[in-house]
Amino acid sequence: MISSMKCTASSLTCSAFSNRKLSIARPQLVTLPTINNVEQNMGPSQLCSQKPLYLSSTENLALVRRRRVTECQAYEADRSRPLEINIELPAEEAAQRFKIGVYFATWWALNVVFNIYNKKVLNAFPYPWLTSTLSLAAGSLMMLVSWATRVAEVPKVNLDFWKALFPVAVAHTIGHVAATVSMSKVAVSFTHIIKSGEPAFSVLVSRFLLGEAFPMPVYLSLLPIIGGCALAAVTELNFNMIGFMGAMISNLAFVFRNIFSKKGMKGMSVSGMNYYACLSIMSLLILTPFAIAVEGPKVWAAGWQTAVSQIGPNFVWWVAAQSVFYHLYNQVSYMSLDQISPLTFSIGNTMKRISVIVSSILIFHTPVQPINALGAAIAILGTFLYSQAKQ
Repeated sequence: MISSMKCTASSLTCSAFSNRKLSIARPQLVTLPTINNVEQNMGPSQLCSQKPLYLSSTENLALVRRRRVTECQAYEADRSRPLEINIELPAEEAAQRFKIGVYFATWWALNVVFNIYNKKVLNAFPYPWLTSTLSLAAGSLMMLVSWATRVAEVPKVNLDFWKALFPVAVAHTIGHVAATVSMSKVAVSFTHIIKSGEPAFSVLVSRFLLGEAFPMPVYLSLLPIIGGCALAAVTELNFNMIGFMGAMISNLAFVFRNIFSKKGMKGMSVSGMNYYACLSIMSLLILTPFAIAVEGPKVWAAGWQTAVSQIGPNFVWWVAAQSVFYHLYNQVSYMSLDQISPLTFSIGNTMKRISVIVSSILIFHTPVQPINALGAAIAILGTFLYSQAKQ
């Protein structure tokens, strides 16, 4: 608040002020009394001081006698609005970066472990619909137990939340099953190379179905993505059309999952961990009847006996591991979204695919031609450029 003081010339003596301009080397904070309720007919004896006043600056200050009136503009400190300054201490910033680093390392490690065990299970037990169902069932059971034991906070959701979540769960179910079908037919590395083309589907769907426009760098970044995926597909030694189409359908489904999630979940105050838990439960309810209809218990029983007889008790551990790690890596990725920006998440997702591709090639000894590796590198580079251009 700016308060003004007016007084007659007789109120100020020559000893207090001079007609000459003050020469001050550097501005200093000057404390003056606040003068309240000053009327023109008041004398100096009637002035009272109640609150401290601070001159905001004394630079170029000159008090000149002008027609018996002297004006002084002052800053009243106790009535000012506090400055909102957000200063992040170096220790807190370092702790936040360390936390994000832990999230990323855990996310990548869990994803690599899941893909390894998932491929092992599918090689011995080629029933992707049941494998996908078990993944969702394990995560749903883990979260229900966590809520019952109060290890995790129970989400406060209503009927509108579940209605908004339903199309998201449908798209998530389709994408999950399609990706699992793909990995049951082709190498893990090839599935993830094709899945790195998801940004191209995102731009095309948003442009032609939603009418959303993008800057030119975004469209240009799609060229290496599409070209790299095409080069990798053409030069894949163990190419399979079902595996290729499964990865493509998974890309499209996850694009719609993101669109439905952005539109329907606005204003829903649910943490990332609980959001994915609710998504898993609803996806499990959607997938179970379709899995029974497509494959069926008789096929599962025969396939299970064959796998156990060939692998031994370790097969049961593989199934449990791929189911648990699937939920954990997705849960950590959703929890990461609460801490980082979408750009950082996109970069992390690109690095995650690199780690999965490289580790799966090393573990499963997947034969890779140089031209095939070049296509994968171009596609992943395009994904990185897209994440930069999108911001």
